[in-house]
Amino acid sequence: MQLPGWEAVGISRRVPPGLEKATILSVDLLDRARCAEVFGAMREVTHVVYAALYEKPGLIAGWREPDQMETNLALLQNLFDPLAAAAPRLEHVTLLQGTKAYGSHIEAVPVPARERWPRHAHENFYWLQEDYLRAKQQGAGWHWTIFRPQVIFGESLGSPMNPLPAIGVYGALLKEAGLPLAYPGGPPRIFQAVDADLLARACAWAATSPACRNETFNINNGEAFEWRTVWPAIADAMGMAVGPPRPMSLAEEMPKRQAEWTAIVRRYGLRSPESLEAFVGQSFIYADRNFAYGERESPPPTLVSTIKARQAGFHDCVDTEEMFRRLFRRFQELRWLPPRT
Repeated sequence: MQLPGWEAVGISRRVPPGLEKATILSVDLLDRARCAEVFGAMREVTHVVYAALYEKPGLIAGWREPDQMETNLALLQNLFDPLAAAAPRLEHVTLLQGTKAYGSHIEAVPVPARERWPRHAHENFYWLQEDYLRAKQQGAGWHWTIFRPQVIFGESLGSPMNPLPAIGVYGALLKEAGLPLAYPGGPPRIFQAVDADLLARACAWAATSPACRNETFNINNGEAFEWRTVWPAIADAMGMAVGPPRPMSLAEEMPKRQAEWTAIVRRYGLRSPESLEAFVGQSFIYADRNFAYGERESPPPTLVSTIKARQAGFHDCVDTEEMFRRLFRRFQELRWLPPRT
């Protein structure tokens, strides 16, 4: 999204496709010297949205490992230490956490999860980053807002946790073989989605709203969903029929079909990477977890309340089925996936 009157500067190790017209600086946040050089010169910055994330290979095991937590803390410190010292007009910092703040990766979460609860008693880089920001804020004139989205769906390549490319590759391989879109997961799992565009609008709201100063908000589309319920919309968006469920680990099976994906990219002249790893990242693993693959019973739902955000003034919502249709259409327009027909 674009905000009239705002000048945005993005930070990334590589320029994301579709953002060529924006100002994107190539910075590795683990390179402390480079961070000091770049962010120490940003005197005009007024608002920061921090969304960087480091995930170890294998994804899920790393969520509880101290070295991964320390790395994520270092990423924020390397950016913010020089920036806070250089930017006298800094007003606001937005930080992203997630539902692991409620221990969703450890145990069942009471429904609905609320921001006012005490911290769940486990080690988490969320707490390291939050405590760091709180300490840096002492005596400063800026404020912060923390958002806790669940599964974020949007335009990205190589992300560790975006199911869209994973589903897109799986569907493209089936479609090329003349097969319907079979649901590959296990028993039903109910949770909530977050449209990346909605999250961006929430960040824009937080940037200037006094009600968001030093507050934490859950954020999602505003409804719960279950994969099998939205699966027909996903299939239709890809120009496919829905087939009978066929449990399958995408993380195990899709890499074996690298040659088939390469052939699809070349046949349709796609702009997506031929490398599945470059396109999907670790999201096959994440998709398996979202689909409850391998589970015998439905996992307990992780549902969060968004009442606090609504009471503070953010009333935006998104139809999750329409989100899937729009985002798969966008992937097709970008030629990241084959055309619908």
